[in-house]
Amino acid sequence: MKISCFILCLMASVCVAQDGSLDDLISEIFNTDSNSFTSTSETPEPVTIEPVVETKQQIKYESCGIEKECVPRWLCSEDEINTSGINIIDIRIDTSSPCPKYLEVCCALPNKRDKPDVPTGPIDQNRGCGYLNPNGFGFKITGDENQEAQFAEFPWMVAILRQDFQLNLYECGGAVIAPDVILTAAHCVHTKDTTNLIVRAGEWDTQTTKEIIPHEDRYVKEIVYHEKFNNGSLYNDVALLFLDSPLVFQMNIQPVCLPDIGEKFDFERCFATGWGKNKFGKDGEYQVILKKIDLPVMNNPTCQENLRKTRLGRHFILHDSFMCAGGEKDKDTCKGDGGSPLVCPIKGQPDRYKATGLVAWGIGCGEENIPGVYANVAYLRPWIDEKLAMRRINSKYFTA
Repeated sequence: MKISCFILCLMASVCVAQDGSLDDLISEIFNTDSNSFTSTSETPEPVTIEPVVETKQQIKYESCGIEKECVPRWLCSEDEINTSGINIIDIRIDTSSPCPKYLEVCCALPNKRDKPDVPTGPIDQNRGCGYLNPNGFGFKITGDENQEAQFAEFPWMVAILRQDFQLNLYECGGAVIAPDVILTAAHCVHTKDTTNLIVRAGEWDTQTTKEIIPHEDRYVKEIVYHEKFNNGSLYNDVALLFLDSPLVFQMNIQPVCLPDIGEKFDFERCFATGWGKNKFGKDGEYQVILKKIDLPVMNNPTCQENLRKTRLGRHFILHDSFMCAGGEKDKDTCKGDGGSPLVCPIKGQPDRYKATGLVAWGIGCGEENIPGVYANVAYLRPWIDEKLAMRRINSKYFTA
């Protein structure tokens, strides 16, 4: 079933948004005049993000008893220091209202998107997983000042939508790993049911259907998320969506490869993609055209050290089910990007990538030396393999 309305909208709420204020500018979500990022059409040389260098003397907490310490109130949970980040981290999904006033709701404009008058695009002979189309397909954006991806550049990228009457409400991102399987983050879907969840593959510009090859919509027949997923700390933040019918692979719809168990990509430069906000806070805007951001992978010890210099505190422990990327100013994933893949290059195979991470959480967005945190797909691979094997999904689709 083709759903022609793709509106980035979240359910109304009277609660204060997670970033501390009502997102009163979210009604401008289709404004593409965003210039907070630089162009990433070429992958830069690898760089190493160093641990945060303190400009002030390290804060010292006083002892207040045997194996006790005076800490800020938010770091104490049930009389024990919070080492997991529960209720402190910024989860990369936006639950605030898209409308600035309490009595307003987000409603579709009549005939906002024209129906496409184009035939089904050419079917690509599947050459294997993970092949990026660096020049896009059919045409090429020049300049890409706002970090727009080319059409079909990341053919595994999907938007996960929630159908609400005549609206499709954007929930988060995900990645194709087989014709009828989507990999995403558990925090995006663990409270959802299959009755109104839709996966849109092959999407690029959310404001038009006049793309060279149309997108494909599929309903979800089954949601499976990790049994040990913790919705506070986001440990084991992985889920699989099984579709009611397989996607038709074309130039704009192809699977991504998965990393080997325990495989590491420290210091590699990788790509994150999504339609999420371009910055943290009320001034952030959702993106119309799919964005790409190149980021360096940060090893976990350095990541943990840097995160301890934030409000998470010096006792924070980075769980093994996470990996980190970023730490460069104004370059980061943000709210709305949850579940979207972080893909890293396969050595010796140009333009071929593995989905090494899934956007999970961070401390703000785009702060220097403060990386974004991703679900570690290589660590979670045994769980993924188990669930796919139970459903007889052929591993050829996601194996390099």
